[in-house]
Amino acid sequence: MSSLSVLVERAQELADSGQRRLLGITGPPGCGKGTVADALVQALGSSALVVPMDGFHLSQAELRRLGRRDRMGAPDTFDVFGYVDLLRRIRRREPVSAPAFDREIEEAVPDAISVPADVPLVITEGNYLLLDTEPWDSVAGLLHESWFLAPDHGVRVRRLVARHVRFGKTSPQAHEWVSRSDERNAALVAPSRSRADLVVEGDPTEA
Repeated sequence: MSSLSVLVERAQELADSGQRRLLGITGPPGCGKGTVADALVQALGSSALVVPMDGFHLSQAELRRLGRRDRMGAPDTFDVFGYVDLLRRIRRREPVSAPAFDREIEEAVPDAISVPADVPLVITEGNYLLLDTEPWDSVAGLLHESWFLAPDHGVRVRRLVARHVRFGKTSPQAHEWVSRSDERNAALVAPSRSRADLVVEGDPTEA
């Protein structure tokens, strides 16, 4: 298992390359992508920032129009083209603003994250960064390095249930959503493990 210190060292090397670098952190729902990304930024300071994929969730109104509200979080419930376009602009070192996802209201907030041109390492995290089906297959080629997080299955599921409860679901509702939606998404993501530059087993933040 790679410890957090090892991951920080690897991220620091990317930040010190002298060029803009994009690091992708992926894995199934509840694997700790956001936690690891935030830990890296805390360690690297102004040399890194995070632009999560979740900022490109389709709106609740659009999900209802498409009849996909009950599968929110599936690959087709994101603005993939907008996400890819933003990653391309980040690679070109353009100063951009990125959306962020607010779990309290379950909506994306436009222009919530400022990405200055002088930040050397931009970390993006999300479930589908290494998916090999269109249009998601455009993402992997924009990343300079990709990590796949693979924690213990039971730990990951408990995290998901606790997260859903924290943001308003009852315990039965949370378990139902995880088994019906999150775990279907996890099965889609599983094969992309083989396409990652680094597979991180366990929980590096507890190592």
